[in-house]
Amino acid sequence: MRKITFFILLTVSFYSVAFSQSKVTAEKVGDKIEIKINGNLFTNYILSEFEKYPFFYPVNGPSNASVTSMRNANYPHHSSLFFGCDRVNGGNYWQEGLGKGQIISLRADIVEAGGDRVVIENECIWRRPGADAPIKDKRRIIISALSKEKFQIDFDVAMEMLMDVVIEKTNHSLFSGRMDPDLAVINGGVMINAEGDTGEKGTFGKSSPWIDCYGKRLGKTEGMAIMQHPSNDWYPAPWFTRDYGFFSPTPMYWPENDKNTILKKGQLIKLRYRVLVHSGDHVEAGIASEFEKYKSE
Repeated sequence: MRKITFFILLTVSFYSVAFSQSKVTAEKVGDKIEIKINGNLFTNYILSEFEKYPFFYPVNGPSNASVTSMRNANYPHHSSLFFGCDRVNGGNYWQEGLGKGQIISLRADIVEAGGDRVVIENECIWRRPGADAPIKDKRRIIISALSKEKFQIDFDVAMEMLMDVVIEKTNHSLFSGRMDPDLAVINGGVMINAEGDTGEKGTFGKSSPWIDCYGKRLGKTEGMAIMQHPSNDWYPAPWFTRDYGFFSPTPMYWPENDKNTILKKGQLIKLRYRVLVHSGDHVEAGIASEFEKYKSE
């Protein structure tokens, strides 16, 4: 009996150590950067010139199935996990179609990979035909595995105003996620914020440091949380939420003057977000304690 117990403990210890030394790799493959954790695909950072903006897809949970949805018939502009904005000096850097605006990757460099994290630096220009570019942004993306049940994406972006910019009131702004339908509230999933409010009815328009969305699929509960760093402008931004699976901290829908957000030429807006892809519910995943760690970083 002692030998069996020792063998079990040794086996558990081996796998714990093995994962604590997880290998996170990145490779440019065509128009995307492919990120793997211990040889399994976690996400692609897609940089195609034929897309509206760079975005992440899939975003695979611990089950190896994506917790996000690529697109759907009703909302084809919801591309998994992405950053964009509508109504920027008359341009649209959010919805489908490239004629009214596009966020184009100028360069994307893998600056660290093969150890316990991947670091990507990406520079983008916001362009539309017949107009000067209003914004240039620089992104720093850090991807790591906290455990075999929890993966992390840090998305830091610095937006430089190349001219005076007016963003008219819009519900289409900044960092956003669209859950896989199986995990959405309309199919039995849970959407919950830091204060314990749930669903679209409880979370829409409310300021909160984070929201977690999760549900059960094939007998396994998993989901994705988005956190806003306290250093962000407009923190904590109110959330635009939908029970079908969309959630985004969206300051441009609640501007102070209820009309627009005005940014001056040369102004630099720095925003930081953390994404946790996890097994279990928000308590089992320790989302609240993870945010406490994040806000001190």
